[in-house]
Amino acid sequence: MKPGPITAGATRSCPHCKATILESAVICPACKHYLRYDSDATPAKPKQVPLHVEGTIRHPADGDPWEYSIVVVIRDERGQEVGRQVVGVGALHANEQRSFSLSVEVFEAKGAKPRKH
Repeated sequence: MKPGPITAGATRSCPHCKATILESAVICPACKHYLRYDSDATPAKPKQVPLHVEGTIRHPADGDPWEYSIVVVIRDERGQEVGRQVVGVGALHANEQRSFSLSVEVFEAKGAKPRKH
């Protein structure tokens, strides 16, 4: 049985890790588990990646520990905040290092019905 059309942007919870993901996802972007195995279940390739940033923090050999919070904020076309989430926190001690990578991947919502305003 083929799933019916979805609404673009509709979400659900991943049954494996409970992350909020797009209903159209074939693979969970958080835990990388497959979610569907039907004939149309081909993992989508991003149409574009308008943002990809990488950075590294290295604590020097001396000094007090550092703490960090990774916060992601999403704003709409009017600049109003539509989402904010802390995705990770931690600490760095002498000579420790952390690397961070952030990507925004845009996918075509094939077969999705438009959202009603």
